Amino acid sequence: MLLVANGSVFTRNAQTPFIPNGAVAIDGDTIVEVGPECELKAKYPDAEYVDAQGNLIMPGLINCHTHIYSGLARGLAIKGCNPTNFLENLEQQWWKIDDNLTLDGTKASAYATILDSIRDGVTTIFDHHASFCEIPGSLFTIKDAAQELGMRSCLCYEVSDRRGQEKCDQAIAENAEFAQWAAKERRDNDNHMIAAMFGGHATFTLSDETMDKMAEANNGLTGFHIHVCEGMNDVWDSRLNRGGISPVERLLQHNLLGPDTMLGHCIHVTPAEMDIVKESGTWLVNNPESNMGNAVGCAPVLEFFRRGIPVCMGTDAYTHDMLESLKVFLIIQRHNAAMPNVGWCEAMTMLFENNAKMASKYFDRKLGVLEAGAAADVIVMDYKPFTPLSEENIDGHMLFGMMGKNCRTTIINGRVLYKDREFVGIDEDKINAWTMAESKKLWSTLNDRVY
Repeated sequence: MLLVANGSVFTRNAQTPFIPNGAVAIDGDTIVEVGPECELKAKYPDAEYVDAQGNLIMPGLINCHTHIYSGLARGLAIKGCNPTNFLENLEQQWWKIDDNLTLDGTKASAYATILDSIRDGVTTIFDHHASFCEIPGSLFTIKDAAQELGMRSCLCYEVSDRRGQEKCDQAIAENAEFAQWAAKERRDNDNHMIAAMFGGHATFTLSDETMDKMAEANNGLTGFHIHVCEGMNDVWDSRLNRGGISPVERLLQHNLLGPDTMLGHCIHVTPAEMDIVKESGTWLVNNPESNMGNAVGCAPVLEFFRRGIPVCMGTDAYTHDMLESLKVFLIIQRHNAAMPNVGWCEAMTMLFENNAKMASKYFDRKLGVLEAGAAADVIVMDYKPFTPLSEENIDGHMLFGMMGKNCRTTIINGRVLYKDREFVGIDEDKINAWTMAESKKLWSTLNDRVY
């Protein structure tokens, strides 16, 4: 057993939200009790003691949209890359990277993403992968890295027509095979660490025939994870080339919407499309920093909430720090609305309620909360405030006082992976050396020079 103690516990449980001098008792992969340290220490005297050193104990963070394939891009400057719009950014940078990403490159990208996520207190990721250089086996390669490092991961592959029929068919097959494997693994081995969605790039790179193939291959096994109206390319393509209907209408016509589907971005959706999303029970995921970095606009999240559409929060791999994403969401929404008093409730609901609901749905475990019976995903944030901290103002402390780098300890599924800022049972130096070698291969290919 583990006893995470000597700190203030912020549970995200409405009945007992905040426990000063609290503790979390963990047995295997499950939280068995949360309460005052004095009581739990006496009740579980033989438990291994994880010392929070007077800091904040809270549920692990969840990232509902990231891209492992960008893991080796940090510091990269691709020769000739000077985009002036979103499509050029895809063509000159991201598609060039995934066109040259081998299975080893994919694994290195997964290592880089997962290690950074663990450092930032992220215990669950929803990844949307692309590696058109080598598609078959790519999701299984990521799965292997996730299992090795202990990250709870929901994976999919982004189907696209952009590299021809053979690659498109391979991507569909990879999604289907992995989703079937994940379902069997859950059924036979009670595995709640790996899940699957069925990925699609964006409607402007998906023909009607491809959408039908996706629906047929999935056959109701899981939900879809697709970029929608991130840039105006989706809108123009649908209106001019796909019969004059909207991107969301196309998804509806091809049976790709529903309560298990998550649509990324949705910046340029119309009120009519919002109605379709609401009526179909489809979920959305917002990625504020990436939207700003790509200069594609501000998603109408406040309107989504007004209409009762569930919205999650992701990073699109712009960062792995969910608290950074939380901060940027608030300021872009306030800037866009020219109102300094909006966005707070929506920000907290997205990160701490909706992300937890989406993750709990896909992993069939209670996530995002510290309570008896929930999965043992627990982090310790190195945060000793100089102003009063309580259940009434913890969100303010989180928004204005904390970052992912405050994380000092990360426990996923009852496994201590990162303790007092050191990895446990993970040879970080060895992994980093191998990842560096793979990144040099990729960079050399992209720029036709040796790194």
